Amino acid sequence: MNSAKHLLLFLSVAGSLILSGCDDDPAREDVPELITQVKLTFTPIAGGSAVVVTATDPDGNGPQDLVADGPIELMQSTTYDLSIELFNGLLDPTDDGYNLTAEIEEEADEHQFFFRFSTGVFSTPTGSGNIKDNPSTPVDDINYLDEDTNGRPLGLLTRWTTDNVEVSDKSFRIVLKHQPGIKSGTSTSLDGETDVDITFVLTVYLS
Repeated sequence: MNSAKHLLLFLSVAGSLILSGCDDDPAREDVPELITQVKLTFTPIAGGSAVVVTATDPDGNGPQDLVADGPIELMQSTTYDLSIELFNGLLDPTDDGYNLTAEIEEEADEHQFFFRFSTGVFSTPTGSGNIKDNPSTPVDDINYLDEDTNGRPLGLLTRWTTDNVEVSDKSFRIVLKHQPGIKSGTSTSLDGETDVDITFVLTVYLS
């Protein structure tokens, strides 16, 4: 009888320790992030001032989507590295969950940015980008400078060279897809949940 009690006590304590261990090691959350602000920074690789634009969700966790706060204004024949940062503005800037950029980077194997832009604006990448309207939509290569652990593109950092033209009122769209368990060499912008979908007005000036 005493042996049976000791066995039950041991199993109870062991189970508690296992459950406690699980609480200290939370599983990855495969849910869309709450993103209320997106910051794009175009940095000329030859030097000069960076071009910074943002998009903001006007109602936080409400039904409205992110809206561009202003246009993207670049110079002709210039190569830029574009970095993207994401924030949850409902939190204090000192909170861990405020800057979501690192979280996207840590979960790169289930996220990817896709891009669409007006034709003739960039000399590289060419075309109009890799956002699909349907499975048969053709796509163009993007100059991704980062990748996940499987060697697939992420898109927090990309490279763009404007063409030798002056244009105005063009468009530049970015889409962040959350693709837990389905990101692959053949997944596209049609797969997964949409975390971000913003269209900016794009202007290129003569140097």
